[in-house]
Amino acid sequence: MKVIIYVYDGITMLDAIGPYEVLRNMDDTEVYFVAEKRGEIKADSGFVDINVKYSIDEMESADILVIPGSTIGFMKEMKNNRVLKWIKEVDKTTSWTTSVCTGSMLLAAAGLLAGLKATSHWKPINLLSEYGAVPVRERIVEQEKYITAAGVSAGIDMALYLASKIVGEEETKAIQLAIEYDPQPIFDAGNYSNVEEKIKNIAGAKLTKDAKKGIGLLGMIKHSKSILKMMK
Repeated sequence: MKVIIYVYDGITMLDAIGPYEVLRNMDDTEVYFVAEKRGEIKADSGFVDINVKYSIDEMESADILVIPGSTIGFMKEMKNNRVLKWIKEVDKTTSWTTSVCTGSMLLAAAGLLAGLKATSHWKPINLLSEYGAVPVRERIVEQEKYITAAGVSAGIDMALYLASKIVGEEETKAIQLAIEYDPQPIFDAGNYSNVEEKIKNIAGAKLTKDAKKGIGLLGMIKHSKSILKMMK
């Protein structure tokens, strides 16, 4: 089975690495990190890089396509017609097309989620409606062959859910044990619907700060107003 994880500058690293650690453990599976061009891809933190060995020109098909999210990098990718065209072409070959966090915005911008329910990170989720998708605040949303996951850590859950559909419950449980995925958060503050308003405001401020840093990192000056408006 061939899995493509598309990566781009400004990516949130766990969005890609979380699903990778799950899906690579499925038998007879090869996972490829693919970018628009070969070379170094910088994470949104500015501290981590990936040396990508494959470009979109070299990868035209996949059984599974994973589109990770980012703090603001997704805004630039949503306007990259070359990438959106590639996503649509690869999607024609997939059994499953998936996303994590704001990666669903790329699927929506490519026209793949029109009329379908989808989720994303809690902050920009309503942007999905601008591209014809129906935003829902759920951890994982499956619609036809499209599986979208909420923010960052939800990518691990999405990949386990997908693995269970492909290789069954027993092997998926073994994969979960292999990566010792046994979440026991110290606080019950990971769900937007359950957390108090004060915590939402603090988290929102942190995201806005990251967005401002990312604008400089990615040189996204012309998109800065819309980005900061989204992050308010």
